[in-house]
Amino acid sequence: MKIYENKNLNEMKKIVSTYTKQTSDPEIERAVDDILKDVRVSQDDALRKYSEKFDGVKINDFRVPKEALNKAYDSIDDKLKNAMELAKKNIVSFHKLEIEKGFIDLGTKGIMRGQKVTPLESVGLYVPGGRAAYPSTILMSALPAKIAGVKKVVMVTPPQKDGISTAVLAAAKLAGVDEVYQIGGAQAIAALAFGTQSIPKVDKIIGPGNIFVAVAKKKVFGTVAIDMVAGPSEIGILADDSANARQIAADLLSQAEHDPRARAMLITDSKKLAEGVSKEVEIQLRTLPKEKIARQSIEDRGFIAVMDDKEEMFDLMNEVAPEHLEVNLENPTQYLPLIKNAGSVFLGKYASEPLGDYVAGPNHVLPTGGTARFSSPLGVYDFVKRTSFVQFSKDALAADVEAITTLAREEGLEAHARAVESRFGKEDF
Repeated sequence: MKIYENKNLNEMKKIVSTYTKQTSDPEIERAVDDILKDVRVSQDDALRKYSEKFDGVKINDFRVPKEALNKAYDSIDDKLKNAMELAKKNIVSFHKLEIEKGFIDLGTKGIMRGQKVTPLESVGLYVPGGRAAYPSTILMSALPAKIAGVKKVVMVTPPQKDGISTAVLAAAKLAGVDEVYQIGGAQAIAALAFGTQSIPKVDKIIGPGNIFVAVAKKKVFGTVAIDMVAGPSEIGILADDSANARQIAADLLSQAEHDPRARAMLITDSKKLAEGVSKEVEIQLRTLPKEKIARQSIEDRGFIAVMDDKEEMFDLMNEVAPEHLEVNLENPTQYLPLIKNAGSVFLGKYASEPLGDYVAGPNHVLPTGGTARFSSPLGVYDFVKRTSFVQFSKDALAADVEAITTLAREEGLEAHARAVESRFGKEDF
């Protein structure tokens, strides 16, 4: 891995920006525009055309029967079933703590104010196919929606020549997914956003996908809500000389193996650790089944920065705003106040990032590409909408008439002022 040292903080921030900047591809943008328009007009016919073109599969019936989900769940081995059940248990127990109940404020005589929390009616969950078909993401996405009270969770996933992964269908069953459709790519996002003869329109689309899926989600936002525009996976690690180089290298590679564009970053105040981790990464790469993917990620997007002190380490990592942040320092909890930007934080040497991917409980659908500066992990709060309400007595409104009409007329909105004055017999307008 590339090691940068003897750089001041500002220099390092400039270097880091070259690893984290986002780019767009005009050709992909145009291709997605064409697909969205085609699906909106031709609906199922367009879906069948793209399934055959991109997936090599002819589709007659998009919907996967519920019996297939039940059969898949019954057929998986006990070891996998127990692992999924443990993940579900911990995901549910954590996300139940996020439930919002709304509130009513009766603190002022004659006035009632409040907020009503209502679950979304329907949510579409995109699940990638091929090498990126992750049953854990189905649990992480569908379970919070169900906890929030969403009535219908619709899952779409690319058709496969040999059939959809048994583990994927089993996870859908376990998570309470209501409907599953075999359709993928930007065309699946279009179907969920606009609706077709076979696939229902939803209120919100969630879930990761390739660049075409990400661009399609961005483009349909406004027609429907989306969770986020997900980018390649990221891991940032803060470590000092108390850390184990072999473990740090393994954690970096745990994300590098996802995608050639994944980002793996170590920031430390120990040159010895930096050199040890760099050597360990190379050693471990040689025996990694996904060596080609991970190596490209490490060579193109991986780096190690050696800083002068821990305050600078945190300053630089906050600039990165990583999806996953490991704090592999002695007494890690004391550093929580220094963390401003991160999707999910893993404290101490035993909180290896894959713990969060599977069984810890907090969501693993996280902001990427620096968006942790203003975004949050997927949660129950993503599947509800909040509606405020007010009720005033006549006396309470009377006390505020002058303030309301003064502000309304200052803004040139005479009808606003008259609407309030009409409650008190003023008819000279």
